Amino acid sequence: MASNSFGTIFRITTFGESHGKAIGVVIDGCPAGLKISLNEIQAALDLRAPGRNPYTSPRKEKDQADILSGVFEGKTTGAPICIIIPNKDADSSKYEPIKDILRPGHANFTYTKKYGCFDYRGGGRSSARETACRVAAGAVARKFLESQGVSFYAYLKELGSVCMESNLEYAENIRGNIYESDVFCPDKASSAKMQSHLLALKESGESTGGLVELQVHSLPVGLGDPVYEKLEAKLASAMMSLPASKGFEIGSGFDATSMSGSEHNDCFYSDGDLVRTHSNYAGGTLGGISTGMPLSCRVAFKPTSSITNEQITCDYSGNEVRFNLPKGSRHDPCVAIRAVPVVEAMGALVLADTLLMNRCARL
Repeated sequence: MASNSFGTIFRITTFGESHGKAIGVVIDGCPAGLKISLNEIQAALDLRAPGRNPYTSPRKEKDQADILSGVFEGKTTGAPICIIIPNKDADSSKYEPIKDILRPGHANFTYTKKYGCFDYRGGGRSSARETACRVAAGAVARKFLESQGVSFYAYLKELGSVCMESNLEYAENIRGNIYESDVFCPDKASSAKMQSHLLALKESGESTGGLVELQVHSLPVGLGDPVYEKLEAKLASAMMSLPASKGFEIGSGFDATSMSGSEHNDCFYSDGDLVRTHSNYAGGTLGGISTGMPLSCRVAFKPTSSITNEQITCDYSGNEVRFNLPKGSRHDPCVAIRAVPVVEAMGALVLADTLLMNRCARL
């Protein structure tokens, strides 16, 4: 199976399956001398872990990470950083009765057609369990970016029909408010509505999709490489590699189709030694290169494929089957909730890589 690596200079390779012994990641290209601790990586993993509240999967996976290499006396050495995360709460017995059924919305059909086999235990390599590796690597990338003065956060903007309408631009303690919310929504009123909607969905046996927004501040001008390595293209590639992601937009995104040029153009002005724009419909890039304005992008996630309602599908032999999840199955009613720290991690990985690449741009 190819394509398990991401990045050019700051490059990660993830490994492992959902119900295997462990999952993990190897980070290449992280500069030596970066202060990083296991506690910082663990804190990021704890945000993604299931079983935190009634609105996520009840699977009690602690995601207890261990650093095997690349860090000595609290600093990176420049050598590959290997982080491993054992699987502790995997119950493969729930998947045995449905191993021959083509589960709606899942990858067992396409994986089997491509590779001739499929690890049906929790989805194997196609499982969102793999994203824990990205979060662990993203914690290292975040530390590097913060050392360069870059700050960023992701949050749940929409959950099903509930949309957060408050403006975050001038809000205080945004990051604290995000992670105080059980659904990673910084607006308390919207968070409460989302939670009520989730409880109703669980009662009805249904699931829903969601929209996660990433905001990046104090980003240097000049990140991104035309023509095929534009910053937004790299972000889109990162976000669309996530399980259940179905859409990506930056700045005004698809709303730009209904705007006029005079509305959408971000006009420049001088702010001392800096050049800024009065508006930011471009979302922080022009020509695929960062402008220094806040970078804003959004990722759409489909409804969770595993629902308790009965569905009609077929098995590998083509026979029609009435499919019901086995009793005791554990799934998220909305995957976008736990995707918030993953979107943040993928954003960090892209930006760490492009920042390092930009140092090769000119003398």
